[in-house]
Amino acid sequence: MKISILLPYKENFSSNYAGAVSLFVKDTVKNSKYKKNTYVYGNTDYKNKLLNNYVNLNLNKTFYQSGSKLYVESFLKHEQKKPSNLIEIHNRPNYVKFLKEGSDAKLTLFFHNDPLSMNGSKTLNERIYLVKNIDQLIFNSSWSKNRFFIGMKDFYISPSKISIAYQSASKAKINLKKKQNIISFVGKLNKAKGYDLFGSAVVKILNKYPNWKAYVVGDEPREKLSFSHKNLKILGFKNHKFVLNMLNKISISVVCSRWNEPFGRTSLESASRGCALIISNRGGLPETTNHALILKNLSESELFKKIEYLIKNYSIRLKLQKKNLINFKFTHKFITSILDNIRHNILEKVLFPKINVKKHIKLKILHITNFNERHNGRLHYNTGRRINNGFIRLGHNVLSISDRDIISSAKKLNDISGVKSLNNKIINSFMNFQPDIIILGHADSVQKNTLEYLKNEKKDLKLSQWFLDPVSQFGPDFLKNKSRILDKSKILDTNFLTTDPNSLSFNIKNSFFMPNPCDHSFEVLENYNRNSENDIFFAMSHGVHRGQLKRGKVDDREVFLNKLIEKNKDIKFDIYGMKNIQPIWGSEFIQRISNSNMGLNLSRGRPIKYYSSDRIAQLLGNGLLTFIDEKTQFRNFFKSNEVVFYHDLSDLSEKIHKYKKNSGERKKIARNGKKMYFKYFNSTIVADFILSKTFSYTSKNKFLWDK
Repeated sequence: MKISILLPYKENFSSNYAGAVSLFVKDTVKNSKYKKNTYVYGNTDYKNKLLNNYVNLNLNKTFYQSGSKLYVESFLKHEQKKPSNLIEIHNRPNYVKFLKEGSDAKLTLFFHNDPLSMNGSKTLNERIYLVKNIDQLIFNSSWSKNRFFIGMKDFYISPSKISIAYQSASKAKINLKKKQNIISFVGKLNKAKGYDLFGSAVVKILNKYPNWKAYVVGDEPREKLSFSHKNLKILGFKNHKFVLNMLNKISISVVCSRWNEPFGRTSLESASRGCALIISNRGGLPETTNHALILKNLSESELFKKIEYLIKNYSIRLKLQKKNLINFKFTHKFITSILDNIRHNILEKVLFPKINVKKHIKLKILHITNFNERHNGRLHYNTGRRINNGFIRLGHNVLSISDRDIISSAKKLNDISGVKSLNNKIINSFMNFQPDIIILGHADSVQKNTLEYLKNEKKDLKLSQWFLDPVSQFGPDFLKNKSRILDKSKILDTNFLTTDPNSLSFNIKNSFFMPNPCDHSFEVLENYNRNSENDIFFAMSHGVHRGQLKRGKVDDREVFLNKLIEKNKDIKFDIYGMKNIQPIWGSEFIQRISNSNMGLNLSRGRPIKYYSSDRIAQLLGNGLLTFIDEKTQFRNFFKSNEVVFYHDLSDLSEKIHKYKKNSGERKKIARNGKKMYFKYFNSTIVADFILSKTFSYTSKNKFLWDK
């Protein structure tokens, strides 16, 4: 394992002139549990490097060449010798494209400054690119994070992909009684840092309070601001160790920046040393401590008043010092633990990407289909629930999302179809649940880019779908159903159909036949134990969601059924969904089917190998003697003492009469049919089949259809 930290070009990773980025990297690497596997890459002419595992990238730069590009190219040459698992980029979003092209490593990007001021993240498109291509975005304050996401309100970003890791400091053991009457200013001596305000105010303070002193640490060759007083010491640039030691004795630390400090290291370190702080309300400065005096107006007079207030009120000054010291939490250890947790989560996916189902028995499944919750139980007995029950009985952790219900309730002016709300819910649910697999059932409104985004978030995520509708070229809605199943099939790991895929006129990637499952909690009747008042039961269900027949809707099965009824006038049929007899649902369906001895399994369209509507599970599962068209080739599964096969209408009529008269044989076949269906086609076995094919494991169950 290897972690590489890529510093900004010309970052001085040296004790001679270390900046905030170098100090942050030095302190967090030293405290990291991954420090032995971490290498820091930079480019500096200074000696006295901050860490032993530092690699200096020497460049042969010419006048016309980009130093940053050469710098990254030099780093990538090192990567060729020993590739990294994780590359952490600091403060240079414009490096990301180069690294994506030259390395397969995971990437994290640290922002130590305002993202909108940096090459590579100024524009909205640049930031969207970063979100899509970076594994983790890390900001040094909430202010910096909020700046990054300006204008991205409608672009979803996974919360798990965003972190805040503040600058850190050691927590010193300070005797506050030994604090001296010293006021400090540390930073660039320019107007952006507010040094002009500090200089003017502190000279007046020193004139009024001669027992106080002021120390200034910093320089600024580009801007000359000169202040003098016998008690004012301008110390120039000093190394980090000197600054920390100085802050140990400072009583009042002033950080009065005009510019929006992304965080504010001086304020942070002053708090860690028990200083009473005066800060401006700019950028991320207020996040450095909860115990500071805030400058409401950035003016010399306002600053003078705040300093004088602390000088005159010792008890308040001491109280602020104590609170800063006691409550200081941004220690090296704490911030490093945040970073190490990020590294762990990323590296775990890299080093252990595969799910071993034999060991990882309890999968987390996100199952998205129409559970028909909005229909108040009318459509409770559906295949989606049967399969869902199977996953649960296998012992897996299942999170169910009813796509059509969400769409129905989410429609609004800015999301007329409700599809946007559905896909946002899926993404949010995924981030919170972190499933091992997403399984779709007729979830047409789940967008491909949503699945692609989630797959990018979790490389080992499995994607699958099951599909019940007919997809034969000689069946109803062929082009529509073909388009539906092919829409996402290429990005899915597996596809399951209630038709033999090899019998179709088109190919579906990684497709398998799946029988319509029965369920122990749904198919509870034993019609073979009774003599019912009706002979033949058949129910059609067009107009499913409205709950009643559609006007003008003609089902091709009606022609066959009308001929069958006309030919067998002495047979008592109980038929629903035609001849103005409304379809039946829910408990009413169970009640009506219980009054028939036999059932006809007749599906729409020309018979094709293994295709059947889900009615087959309800007929056989409830113990009715069931008639099936020979051309479906279900004889490959069922014996003649389990179901009755017919060739045509005449053959069917003859066999209906035969078993009406012979109730003993009828009941025996019906009992065998239910027993066989529950043994091989129950929801638990079908659910196991879906998972076994998707995760490529060998199941202890026998899949009768998988030969």
